[in-house]
Amino acid sequence: MCGRYAASRGPEDLAGLFDVEVWEPEETLAPDWNVAPTKEVYAVLERPLKGAPDRRPVRQLRALKWGLVPSWAKSPEGAARMINARAETVHEKPSYRRAFAERRCLLPADGYYEWVTGAQERELEVQGRRKRPRKQPYFVTPADGSVMAMAGLYEFWRDRTLPDDHPAAWWATCSVITTEADDRPFAGGGTEGGPRFLAEIHPRMPLVLPADRWAAWLDPARTDPEELRSLLVPPPPGLVRAYPVATAVSDVRNNGPELVAELPAPEETTLF
Repeated sequence: MCGRYAASRGPEDLAGLFDVEVWEPEETLAPDWNVAPTKEVYAVLERPLKGAPDRRPVRQLRALKWGLVPSWAKSPEGAARMINARAETVHEKPSYRRAFAERRCLLPADGYYEWVTGAQERELEVQGRRKRPRKQPYFVTPADGSVMAMAGLYEFWRDRTLPDDHPAAWWATCSVITTEADDRPFAGGGTEGGPRFLAEIHPRMPLVLPADRWAAWLDPARTDPEELRSLLVPPPPGLVRAYPVATAVSDVRNNGPELVAELPAPEETTLF
């Protein structure tokens, strides 16, 4: 899964990287090194501009709430559980299939976090000891320092308890598409004694789209499920690296560039 990530790039930078035509200054978000569910995040999407005389899709940078609320939902209460959509079933699940056909986006990130339980603590857990397993966070990021473009979906939900002109009458929400984690070595092979494959850190990972698939993924004219599913192929191996970071990231109240600072490999190195 993907439950936490970092996104520190500003709108001007993202607009240049993704060839964005329109972004609203009032939707500017502060750099965030600890993005958690229900927070607002940047999304790149293509749709006609509201009130425009033509219906030409325009590539936009929008601020959306992370945690998708289907348009038919009675309330937004389950949004925090809808942060991920599985690539294998996204085309058929009621909560995602319409957005998959009509409302796809890219969610820019510096990288994402996953937590690994140390081997010794896992053994104690298996033996029934009451010691709480220690989890070591890892940061997965493009090896060349480029932007990570996670495949996503977005949706609009109308709060019927509010009048049409209320600023909170409409919710714009999103979800990250995930896939099976790569079982091939990542760039550098991991820190010394640490994991060499993303699958050793966590069995799932965000589905990252390379730049040559961005246009096809964002194109709202593409609606054929099989054609769209063909785009959901993980990128070639070796494009990302993973390294341990401080456990401070486990607390969502902590935020700052120090959260992505690389630490020496942890002593517990036998991973599941």
